Amino acid sequence: MKLREIMTGQVVRIRPEEPVGVAARMLAQYNIGALPVCSRDGRLRGMVTDRDIVLRCVAPEADPKSVPVKEIMSRRLAAVAPGDDVRQAARLMARRQIRRLPVVADGKVVGMVSLGDLAQCGRYEMEISRALTDISSVVQKLSE
Repeated sequence: MKLREIMTGQVVRIRPEEPVGVAARMLAQYNIGALPVCSRDGRLRGMVTDRDIVLRCVAPEADPKSVPVKEIMSRRLAAVAPGDDVRQAARLMARRQIRRLPVVADGKVVGMVSLGDLAQCGRYEMEISRALTDISSVVQKLSE
């Protein structure tokens, strides 16, 4: 099964120069955990998560109204293409310890895929289960 069959095509995104406070409100409004950071032409520049906001802005007591997203976003990105196989995405998520991946075509974000999306497709239980187990074990170790 290809990712284009299960990815979310309507992607909420933010520009690098937007304030962190706007990103936080968007995450809350859309009930999502990550936003792709895209330039005006739609090219992926980074990802910002609720965790990035807390650790890189709130904890150091920076002002979310004045700090731009580009200062706290994650730059070490993993991405997939719409034609990639679901199992490939699950293995990448497990290896990189991430729950969400931007789907990119010609350098532009065209979708997002999450572990939940993979789990709902129901065909590749072993790969998805392994990815979730790997990610959960790392999260558990970090919280101890």
